Amino acid sequence: MVKAKSVKKKIATKAKPKKTAEKKPKIVVTRGKRKESVARAYVNEGKGVVRINGMSLDGIQSSYIKDIIMEPIIMAGDKAKNLDMKIIAKGGGVMGQAEAIRTAVARGIVEFTGDEELRKSMKEKDRFMLGEDSRRVEPKKYKGPKARARFQKSYR
Repeated sequence: MVKAKSVKKKIATKAKPKKTAEKKPKIVVTRGKRKESVARAYVNEGKGVVRINGMSLDGIQSSYIKDIIMEPIIMAGDKAKNLDMKIIAKGGGVMGQAEAIRTAVARGIVEFTGDEELRKSMKEKDRFMLGEDSRRVEPKKYKGPKARARFQKSYR
């Protein structure tokens, strides 16, 4: 019995032409949390458009919520004028999402611009603008209707 030798063909590979170094646009991704809400902000150079879950910032009905979200943008002033922001918020309620968005936007602006004065002024105004609020809802216990409340006793 004779074994056939396998013949391997060498395939000539051509060197791929090198691509010219294309400059990638700078995009900063930041996250903000509040209670059960999580917001992710994508900040890049642009025309100053702010979109939250695909909706423009002008589409928000409540002026109070709009003010909460706009606070870091107003504090940044001209530095945030030419920044496009795409924000995705999930979980929690309306106010929790608004404060999570506020944190994500503030972090994104500071990280994109790299301005230490802006970071200090935001921290002085409200420390939760850049740092997350670590408070969470306490879980319900088995001997009561809520976390701390206990069932009432009746002796009659």
